[in-house]
Amino acid sequence: QVQLVESGGGLVQPGGSLRLSCEASGSIFSILAMGWYRQAPGKERELVADITNDDRTNYADSVKSRFTISKNNAKNAVYLQMNSLKPEDTAVYYCNYRLIATAKLNFEIYWGQGTQVTVSS
Repeated sequence: QVQLVESGGGLVQPGGSLRLSCEASGSIFSILAMGWYRQAPGKERELVADITNDDRTNYADSVKSRFTISKNNAKNAVYLQMNSLKPEDTAVYYCNYRLIATAKLNFEIYWGQGTQVTVSS
């Protein structure tokens, strides 16, 4: 089994910054990609950013130039630095891992528990 633990959400004023973290532990053979998704009330979950094992990144148009995704392979961790936050960034943010688990060498997808980000004055 694989466990993901997220941290770093909170309340911030418009224009402010937050850094989200997600760390995985457990039976991991290889991580293929990691990402961040978000879901606002009444809306579908959407991709914010992701990063592959060879460091290719992809961002939603709405966050380009404001958010930066990065990773620490030694810690099986992924981060999301969010700058110039806007009220429309308010959502629950979920980390997502696509990996090969050790036990059966299966491709598996895991989600973090979610962390609330609220941008408001």
